[in-house]
Amino acid sequence: MKKELINKIEAAITELKQGHLIIIADSTDREAEGDMMGLAEYVTPATVNQMVNKARGLLCVPMDRAFATRLGLHKMVTDDTDAFGTAFTISTDAKTTTTGISAFDRADTIKQLAKSDSHADQFYHPGHIFPLVARDNGVLERTGHTEAAVDLAKIAHTTPVAYICEILKKDGTMARRKDLKAFAEGSQMMMITVDEIIAYRQIKDELTVLPAVKLPTKYGDFRLEAFTEDENQEPTLLISKGELTGTEPLLLRVHSECLTGDVFKSQRCDCGAQLEQSLQKVAQAGRGAVLYLRQEGRGIGLLNKLKAYQLQEHGYDTVEANTKLGFAADQRDYALAARILRKKGIAQVRLLTNNPDKIKQLTALGITVTERIPLEIPATIYDRKYLATKKNKFHHLLQEVN
Repeated sequence: MKKELINKIEAAITELKQGHLIIIADSTDREAEGDMMGLAEYVTPATVNQMVNKARGLLCVPMDRAFATRLGLHKMVTDDTDAFGTAFTISTDAKTTTTGISAFDRADTIKQLAKSDSHADQFYHPGHIFPLVARDNGVLERTGHTEAAVDLAKIAHTTPVAYICEILKKDGTMARRKDLKAFAEGSQMMMITVDEIIAYRQIKDELTVLPAVKLPTKYGDFRLEAFTEDENQEPTLLISKGELTGTEPLLLRVHSECLTGDVFKSQRCDCGAQLEQSLQKVAQAGRGAVLYLRQEGRGIGLLNKLKAYQLQEHGYDTVEANTKLGFAADQRDYALAARILRKKGIAQVRLLTNNPDKIKQLTALGITVTERIPLEIPATIYDRKYLATKKNKFHHLLQEVN
């Protein structure tokens, strides 16, 4: 049963990432309604047109709170009396639109809202799109379509913005569960429920936490905790000092495992030196943490990393080597890091990193990065090309490498 549920939700994610729409039905003891839903990153005029013609309800754009805050999308009213607490913001249109109401204009506004670099002055108010703000803990906090849509966007590892529209019957009344099933079959559209998303998250969010132990090191005394999702996998480690929660953002390094650099002090990369410097900074601050993820070789594993090293010795750079082996240039994923941080009550961090993608992923997963703290290690004759590739192809924020 658990496997069937996981397969169903992940099949829905595949549909969404192919740009298709799905149907999300909520509980029969709530509104008992269904919404057509798509991922904002993949919106097109055709899918918007499909929504307004087939679903017939109000087209809205659920989003993560951080996105709404960045775009200055404050609450539509200060005294919210909606029975279900739907968090409408002021309506909006992108300034690149004309009337704002056509399927093309609405798709444009939705796409602009989903961009991580959009800013408030790129939008008009009021407009024809109605943003909604999801609760921070998604469907585990509120069982609405807003949270369900944003949770699916996060599970899909896209920006946490979606678009939804309630489904009405041809006579103008609301489509209920039986109607929705027939509608889904007739439209050849996948249907899932909010309850299934809740169950999926409860399965995937399960983390076994081993009790903390003392970890005295040459840099200072730390606590060491282990988090596991699967007893057959190596645990993710949290090395910390001081109180982790509080009003001030936590000093944090999210570090991907590098056996050759971390343990054997290889100079082919800067990983080991970055880890050492991070532990030193946490010890000096008296409060902070290093989250040690088991993502060797940018997620391709130790054996494949060594194969990539062989290719690098024949002239390939690290990106070219990984892609020649059939992998993405960087396969790392920070969803588990975000889950661990949330489990520890950490929502805001000062991140020790040079990697903008790490900031982007953590932000999309609901972790607020209040400050980036550079972690630049001087180049050596052995890693200069590697660091140059980081800078030029991964766009790492490095100053000293050409």
